[in-house]
Amino acid sequence: MSLLPRSFYCRDTISVARDLLGKTLVRKVNGIAISGIISETEAYRYKDDPASHSFPGRTERNKAMFGDVGRAYVYFTYGMHYCVNAVAKDTKSEAGAVLIRALVPKTGVDFMMRQRKTDDLSNLTSGPAKLTQAFKITKTLYGEDLTKISQLYITDGIKVRRSMIESRPRIGIKKATDNLWNFRITQVILQVTEMAVQA
Repeated sequence: MSLLPRSFYCRDTISVARDLLGKTLVRKVNGIAISGIISETEAYRYKDDPASHSFPGRTERNKAMFGDVGRAYVYFTYGMHYCVNAVAKDTKSEAGAVLIRALVPKTGVDFMMRQRKTDDLSNLTSGPAKLTQAFKITKTLYGEDLTKISQLYITDGIKVRRSMIESRPRIGIKKATDNLWNFRITQVILQVTEMAVQA
């Protein structure tokens, strides 16, 4: 698997969110590689996006969104969950990130099941908080370089055609709900992908 270069993330956040579908998120824990195919993402931009963490301006929490592209932005939400993003923006934008919302488990499934305390494969990494728990992603990985082999990185994966992608409103927001910046692999293709990974 080839690492995604930093230039991959130095583009419009929406394009990166779409193009991350089918790529592979890899987590290294004590020498064990845990991985999954990215199956759902959401784009969050800056001044044109009131739903984005970066919209009010730079803070200690969101500073990664204003920093180098290709790094992890990890945040804590609802007092109990972590979510992981890839910082992505073009040279005209000050901030931006792509939320990784769901994965198809690939390697290290036993580890994920122990982390999640479930053996239900379909429920293992089917949401942003579920996947961070399964991958043991916390704030310790804030700012991690996703373009290098480290504790957390992203490589190429499977080819996803535009016809395989659904665009929908982002989930759990109250502002900018007309932006169709949630991207997911269509359900039929996703089921085929899941079967191929499990084989």
